[in-house]
This record gives sequence, C-alpha cells and structure tokens, in this order.
Amino acid sequence: MCAIAGFVGLDFDQETVGRIQRTMVHRGPDESGVFKTDSCCLLHTRLTVIDPDGGKQPMQLQWGAEIYTMVYNGELYNTDEIRLQLQALGHHFIGHSDTEVMLHGYAQWGEQVLHMVNGIFAFAVWEQKGKKLFLARDRMGVKPLFYMVHQGGILFGSEIKSILAFPTVKAEIDEYGISQILLLGPGRAPGSGVFYGILELEPGCCGCYEDGKWSWRRYWKLTDREHTDTFAETAEKVRYLVTDAVLRQMVSDVPIGTFLSGGLDSSLISAIASKEMADRGEQLKTFSVDYKNSNLHFVPGKFQPSSDNVYIQIMQKYLDTDHQWTVLTPDDLIEVLEESTFARDLPGMADVDFSLTAFCKRIRQKVKVALSGECADEIFGGYPWYRDPEVRTLDGFPWAQNTMHRASFLQSWVKEKVEPAGFVSDHYQRTINESDVLPGTDPLERRMKQMVNLNFRWFMQTLLDRKDRMSMNCGLEVRVPFCDYRIAEYLYGVPWEFKDYQGREKGLLRFAMSDMLPNEILHRKKSPYPKTYDPKYMTLVSQRLTDLMADKNAPIFQFVRKEALMDLLECEYAWPWYGQLMKVPQTIAYMLQIDCWMRHYKVQLRT
Repeated sequence: MCAIAGFVGLDFDQETVGRIQRTMVHRGPDESGVFKTDSCCLLHTRLTVIDPDGGKQPMQLQWGAEIYTMVYNGELYNTDEIRLQLQALGHHFIGHSDTEVMLHGYAQWGEQVLHMVNGIFAFAVWEQKGKKLFLARDRMGVKPLFYMVHQGGILFGSEIKSILAFPTVKAEIDEYGISQILLLGPGRAPGSGVFYGILELEPGCCGCYEDGKWSWRRYWKLTDREHTDTFAETAEKVRYLVTDAVLRQMVSDVPIGTFLSGGLDSSLISAIASKEMADRGEQLKTFSVDYKNSNLHFVPGKFQPSSDNVYIQIMQKYLDTDHQWTVLTPDDLIEVLEESTFARDLPGMADVDFSLTAFCKRIRQKVKVALSGECADEIFGGYPWYRDPEVRTLDGFPWAQNTMHRASFLQSWVKEKVEPAGFVSDHYQRTINESDVLPGTDPLERRMKQMVNLNFRWFMQTLLDRKDRMSMNCGLEVRVPFCDYRIAEYLYGVPWEFKDYQGREKGLLRFAMSDMLPNEILHRKKSPYPKTYDPKYMTLVSQRLTDLMADKNAPIFQFVRKEALMDLLECEYAWPWYGQLMKVPQTIAYMLQIDCWMRHYKVQLRT
C-alpha cells in the first residue's frame, strides 16, 4: 500500500512539497516520487508489495492525444483479467503491477473502469492536456481519500495530515465538527473530515476538478434486488464468494499472514489461507493479541461472553500455523495513546485503537501484508443490535443510544447552535431514507436492510478507518476479504431469514463454511475485538484525566464541560459510549485523545 497526495491550482515551492511528503512516509516507507507542472503537483510514497521495479509512481502513460499521470494507493484483485482485456485492445505493459493496469484502464475507459475493477483503492489521475484532475475511491471505503477546495484550487491526500501540511490551510473546527466529535464520535458523518473545509470522498464515489470547479458523483451503492436463490444455492454462493475473496487477496510478492482471534471470521480467513499456503509448500503465519493476566481480569458480559485465548489455541493447533502472540499491558496502551490519535488525525476508539497500533508494530516485524476479518458482521448481520428486537426498533444509531449523556459534555455555547437530539436524528434519518429497498418489502425485511445500510455507511467506516490508519502507521498493509464488494452486493439482497439461520448470528455464513472449522469455533458465540479488563488501565487513564483537569488552559475545555469530565471519573453508564467496547475507561481515554489532538494539531475554533 501507499500514500498519495497532491494539489492543483495552488502556488507551491519545494519546501511545501517536502513538508507534505514527510506526512506520508509512514504509509510508504520504501520509495517516494513527485510529479510537478506549473498547475499540478502529485506526490506518492510506496510500500512495495507487488512488482518492485515496474510499480514505481507517479506513473505516466501517453495514450491517444492525452498524457495521463497517476498516483495510486490500493490493490486490485482482478488485475490479470483486466490486463488481458487491455492487451486485446492494444495496450502493452512493462511490469505486472496493478497500478499500471489501473492507469491503462483509465486511459482506455475513463471513469467506467471503476465498474470493472475489484479491489481496494484511492487514486488520482492528472490529464495533462485537458487540465483535469480525477479522483476515485473503492466501493467499500477500505482505502481513504480526503480533499479540500481551497483558495481557487484543490488539495487531496490519503490522510488529513497531508492537507493540513499545506502552508495556507488552517486546522479549524466549528460547531458541526465539535458536534460530530461528541455526539457521533468516534464515528463521523459520511463525507466529513471533521476539520472545517476538509471533506472525504465517500466510498463508491469519484470526482473531477476542472476549470476551477469540483464535482463528484456516486458510481456504486448497495442496491436491493429480488433474491431467487434457494437457501442451499445461497449458501453455495456465499462459500464461493468468501473463498474466492480470500484467495484473490493473498496475491503478494512479500510475506503474508493473517490476524487470528479465534472468532468465526478470522478463523475462516486463516483456514482458507492456510490451505492455500500448504498447497504452495509454505506455512501460514498467524498473529493474535492478548493482555497480560487476562485470565485474572476478564469479565464476561453481553457483548463479550468469552475470552479469545482458548479458541486461538484450538485454531492454531487445527491449522498448524506459525503463530505469534502479542501480549500487552495497560502501560503499553497508554504509551501509544498520542501516536494512535495522530495516526487517525482525529480522536478514535481509545484503547481499541491503541492495542491495534501496538499489535501492528509487532506483526510488521514478520510480514508486510496481513488479512483480517473486519466487515463480516455488518454484511452478515452479526452484531447484537441486529438481533435484539428492542434495540433494532429504536430510532437512532444502535451502537450509540446515549445522545443525552453525550450532550452533557457540550459547553452551552455549542448547544445554542446545535440541538443534540435533532443533530443525531437528522443524520440517522438521512441514512435510513437513502437505504435502497424494493417496493412491497415486509417491515422486518425493510428494517434489516436499513440496519445493514446504517452499519455500512457508519459503523463499518469507523472500523475501516481504524484498521487502515493503525496498520499503515507502521507500514503494514492489512486486507479485508469480507469487504469484497461482490459479497456485500449479494448479501444485501439475501433475506434476513437466511442470514439468521437457526437463530444464530451469521447463521448463513456458519452453515456455508461448516466443514472448514472445528465445532468449538463454528458454534462459538460472537465476541468482539478484545479489550483490557485490567483495573490498572482505569487507574492510569483516570490519573491522566485528573492531571488534565488541573490545567485550566487545557484546549478540551473550549467545548467540553469540566464538570462532565469529573462525573466520568465517578459514574458508570448503562450504554457504552460507542459500539460494544467503549465503556467508562475507554470514554476517559477518548476525552484524553480529544485534548491531545487539539494540542498536536493546534486546532482553532471557528465560531
């Protein structure tokens, strides 16, 4: 994977180019490149995974009357098929990189190439004679792309920090951004970069900057369709799609491994990958994270009924993998609080981010590429809020039924500008209204499709942000096979009755892949990404928050009430702050992230 950035229509010097490129090195530590004209600058840093010599960027191609220059971050999983089509049309290739295939594809078909490729990507193409910049992002939103229309030009980058590095861009936040942080965070509204003026190109979207004007469109979305396959046919199709997605995403010229939590999703990926590696005469490397003394501190609950350790050991033995454990302490988590915040450029998922940051650093010592199980729950209906009739009938985001509690942290001046309940409701209702559902669909089926779209547009994007930023922070490429758009397209039309087979979360997936896993894993109740239950972690974050409150000039107090932070140290709340894992210790850590984020980026209020 890589980092991309660039700008059109703005004055710049070599110092500006260097400043921006330094913000990109962690994503692409192996190589860097720059393309410059009077009106355009494209920047790239590369993590070399495929075709070290033939995949150098920025990459240029003259085709017909136009000269195309591309910077690309991503991976195509049908590269060979597209290359064959292009060769039949007269294209010649000097290497075997997917970047070269995407560039030739764009030259041949323009933006229609987006409908032909299967992969994760964000890229920019400059058409030199037409003076046109084209930006695009993959259907599922696995790879990030932010932009800002600014002073008669446009800037873009894989991460927000690259845009903020431009000398005339200010790190500002207004009441809309503040409301996202406290009422929606660590999620954020589709298309928003939270910082004032910085936007994100949404998943499945592309755009053009031409003649000083920016326009964008959605080229793909989840679309309902009549499902005519029987249950057996559906299970067979699911098995094919999941297996094919994993195998396609194992293409690499460097060592590859898998995350292994002992849960259904990572175990399935590891099982498919292990068989493929064995066929190559190799042993799969698997990686797990745990916490010191977790057997002493783990507390079973509704959202996390069992610890991972025993199940990981079952899978490791079953697959005979080369397994690596990362064991973390509360001090390890606190140590990367700031680093994780800067990796995301925003306050994040607290120690769920911190642990992944530390974990990925250990993995990177062994492999450059890893496969992970994110996004199966969104697509197959695995989360508790899909299955709890009471929760799924409530208005509002099911992973954050706590708007009034969140609003209690806001300074009064913010609430004079933004009404919290209406703010959250408007965003929720907009997504509900956008959900594509066939006419005549019964109420339960309609609601479940709305739930899928809610999770797809919001919760899944937060998790993909987390996985991309924490892994790329140390130059590790993490691929997510369940995010193959073909799986999402097909499953969106599958009736809930099939997905809920035998009343089990992800029942359809379990049935379709039943012969690939031991029974203990196949029938294990869903358990989310592990968090620490060590009371020392609560002690550490509480002490840091206490120290913070002693600083009357702490930037967080510009929009967060000090009294609410004090209450946080003394109270337990019925609902987690976000998702299944962010309870009081994680909420305290989130507040610490807000403050260190404002300090590091020197965030100013735009009132």
